[in-house]
Amino acid sequence: MFRRGRTQAKLNVPKPTIMYSQLQPWSQAGALPCVEQVVGPSVPPRVGNAYANSNRHPWRPALAYELIKVKHLPDQPVTNQLTKQCFMPRGMRTEGMIFPNVVTGFDRNPQHAARAALYTRYTNTEWYNNNMMRYLESNMNRNMSERMRNDALRLMRETDEKATSGQRDAGRCLGERITDLTFWRNELNGELEKLIAEMSDINDLQRLCGKALLDLEIPLHIAQECLFHRESRQDTEKVHDDVEKALLLEINNLRLSRDRLSGLHEKIAKQALDCRGAQHLLEDDVAHKESSLGIDSMCHQMNNHSRGITYYGGIEKFDPSVSTQESWAQTSSDHVRRSQAERAKLSQLRSDSQNVVNAVAASVWDHWSNTNNAFDRRAQEMSEAKNRVQLHLHKVQQELFDMEKHLFLLQKAVQDKAGPMMVAQTRLEARSHREGVELCKDYAQDRLVKEVQDIQGTVDKLHHKLQEAEATHQSLLRTRCKLEVDLRAKVNALFIDREKCMSLRRSFPVNNLIRY
Repeated sequence: MFRRGRTQAKLNVPKPTIMYSQLQPWSQAGALPCVEQVVGPSVPPRVGNAYANSNRHPWRPALAYELIKVKHLPDQPVTNQLTKQCFMPRGMRTEGMIFPNVVTGFDRNPQHAARAALYTRYTNTEWYNNNMMRYLESNMNRNMSERMRNDALRLMRETDEKATSGQRDAGRCLGERITDLTFWRNELNGELEKLIAEMSDINDLQRLCGKALLDLEIPLHIAQECLFHRESRQDTEKVHDDVEKALLLEINNLRLSRDRLSGLHEKIAKQALDCRGAQHLLEDDVAHKESSLGIDSMCHQMNNHSRGITYYGGIEKFDPSVSTQESWAQTSSDHVRRSQAERAKLSQLRSDSQNVVNAVAASVWDHWSNTNNAFDRRAQEMSEAKNRVQLHLHKVQQELFDMEKHLFLLQKAVQDKAGPMMVAQTRLEARSHREGVELCKDYAQDRLVKEVQDIQGTVDKLHHKLQEAEATHQSLLRTRCKLEVDLRAKVNALFIDREKCMSLRRSFPVNNLIRY
C-alpha cells in the first residue's frame, strides 16, 4: 500500500514539466540561407548531431533566456524504468533521461571554438605585403598627379584654339545659312504674289457657277409644277402623252445639269481650298524664314563681349530640330511646286467651267423648246377632241328630247286603255249577278271576256314598250352624262395645258449671264 501510494503521488506531478538544455551560440552549422556566408574563405561544414544549433542568429551572443529549451513532459524520457505502464499518462515514453555535459554546460565541446578562432587571424606575410602596397600606391598617385597637371596645361591651350576656330566656323556657317534663307524667302515671296494674283478671279468663277446653279432651279420648279398641275386632270385625260414624256426628259436633264454644275461648284470650292492651303503654306514658310533670318542675323553678329549672353546648362542635349539641311530646302521647293501646280489647275478649271456652263445652258434651252412644242401639239389635239364631244353631246340631247316625247305618247296610250278596260270589267261584274239559269255563258259573255283579255294584252305590250323606251332614255342620259364628264375633263385638261402650264413657260427663265 505504501509503495502504491508513492507511485500515485509521483503520477500526480503537474504535466508541463520542462528540461534545460544549453546550446552553442557560435556555431553556423544548419543556418538559414539568409545568413549563410557569401564572401571570404569557406568554412568546412560540420557534420553530426553534436553541432546542430536551433538558434535563429548563431553569430549573436546567447542570452540567459535563450540558453533554455522548454519541452513538454510527454516528449521527455522517463528515468523510472520500474514504473508500470498501466499508471503512465497517454503518450509518455519510457526511454532513459539524457543530462547536459557536466564539464562545459553546453551540448558542444571546446575544440569546436578553438578551430573556429583560426579563421579570424592574419599572418606576418600578409601584414608586410599590406604595408608595401600602401607605399606603392603613394608613389603611383604622385606620378599620376604630375602627369595630370601637364596634360591639363596642354588641354587648356588646345581648348582655347579649338573654341576660337569653332566660333569662327560657326559664324561662317551662319553667314551661309543667312544667304540660303534670303534666297528662299525671295523665291517664296515671288510665288506667293503670283498665286494671289491667280486667285483673284476664283471668287468670280465660283459666283458665276453658283449663279448658273441657282438659275436652273427656276426651270426645274416650272417643269415640276407643270407635272403637278397635269396630275389634276380627270378620268382618261390622264394620258402619258408626249407632253409628259417631254416634261420628264426636261426634269431629268435639269437634274443632271444641276448635278454637273454642283460637281463643278464643289470642284471650284475644293480648288479654292487647295489654293488657300498652298497660300497658307507659302505665307507660313515666309513668316518662318523672316523669323529665322532675324534670329540667325542676331546670332551671326554675336561675340564673346555681346550683351545678354549667359549659360544654358544642357542646351546642347536639347535637339528641337524637325528637319535637316536637305529636307529644309526640299520642303521650300515642294511648297513652290505645289503653288505652281495649283495655279495650273486653277487656270484649267476656269476654262472647263465656262465650257460646262455654256453646254448646260444650251441643253436646258433645247429641252425647254421641245416641251413647249409638245404642249402646243397636245393643245390642238385636245381642242379637236373637245369639239367632237360637243357635237355628239348636242345630238344626244336632241335624241333625249324626242325620246321624252315618245315616252309621253306611250303613257297617254296606256291611260287611254283604262276606259274600255273599266267598261268591260264593269259589264262582266254586272252580269255575274244574274240568277238561276240566267248565269249563261253566252256569246256576249265570251266576247266580254275576250275583250278584257285583248285590252290587258294591249296594255302589257304598251308597258313593255314603255319599259324599253325608259331604258333607252336612261341609256341616253348616261351617255349624255359621260359626254358631259368627258367634255368637262377635256376642258379642264385644255385649261391646265394652255393656261396653267403654258402661262409659266412663256419666257425662258435663265439669266443672260449664261452665254451661248
